[in-house]
Amino acid sequence: MASIEDFQPVQPIRRPRQHLGSGCFRLLLRAAVGFFGGAAAVIAVLFVLNALFPPPRLNILLLGLDQRPGETSAARADTMIMTTIDPDGPYAGILSIPRDLWVTLPDGSLNRINTAHFYAEAASPGTGPEAALKTVSSNFGLTLHRYLRIDFEGFVTIIDSVGGITVNVESPIVDYEYPDAQYGYEVLTFEAGEQHMDGERALQYARTRHGSSDFGRAKRQQAILAALGRRLLQPDAWPRLPRLYLAIQSSVDTNLTPLEIIRALPTLIAVGPDGIDWRVIEGAMVQPYTTTGGASVQMPVWEQINPALLEMFGE
Repeated sequence: MASIEDFQPVQPIRRPRQHLGSGCFRLLLRAAVGFFGGAAAVIAVLFVLNALFPPPRLNILLLGLDQRPGETSAARADTMIMTTIDPDGPYAGILSIPRDLWVTLPDGSLNRINTAHFYAEAASPGTGPEAALKTVSSNFGLTLHRYLRIDFEGFVTIIDSVGGITVNVESPIVDYEYPDAQYGYEVLTFEAGEQHMDGERALQYARTRHGSSDFGRAKRQQAILAALGRRLLQPDAWPRLPRLYLAIQSSVDTNLTPLEIIRALPTLIAVGPDGIDWRVIEGAMVQPYTTTGGASVQMPVWEQINPALLEMFGE
């Protein structure tokens, strides 16, 4: 059996994190709703400003909590996605991290990457996002500036606020052990083909893994993000922006500042959901490993991961 030392090559050079302060979505979203009639003019002005005064690259860690309604925030971050937005291109990239990736936590112990949020929240509520951010930054040698956190209920609310999304299910899925809201299991199926999904159905599509794998689950989550982006570009979704504003205001926890969001919009619009560089840490980037405690995890193979990090994040 391979030992842990077999998969621990030299890490990339780590640059110090940039501390840009805290913020929230509310100011930006309130302004967007208030000036809805002049949205095209506002976007045009943003494009001009970004061309004259390009903002710096912005790296964000997206956290999706394995948390049911009524549970505390001491939950595992079972969805972890590194996002980069670079106006110099323009370029936007998304890299999904397997939740079973075996890494070093802030306290120096080895564990699954999705436990960093849980242990921090359990010890001191409110510290989970920063612990997850620190864990990903230190292991991947990246400068991650901000985080964005959402739970199951918030995810459903946001998808429903725009009237649902259309997703192309590439292959049939049968999950005989999909976890239900009562901590039991149910059989979940998806037929192949393009289909409309409300928030609950989209959540099921994003969460299921027994019908395929965790890597397939990451790609389905990316497909949902792309579908949401395409939905927001459809004119019939624009009257629903006030609902989306309320959904985000009540469901999303982030330290993104309003200015950072505003400056990122032109790049995201220019790239579009179909122009984003979508990637998953999979294949040769990981190696199955059994810990001394008998847990099945994924060991990072850094010599395979580092080139992707350089291409996507410039680090």
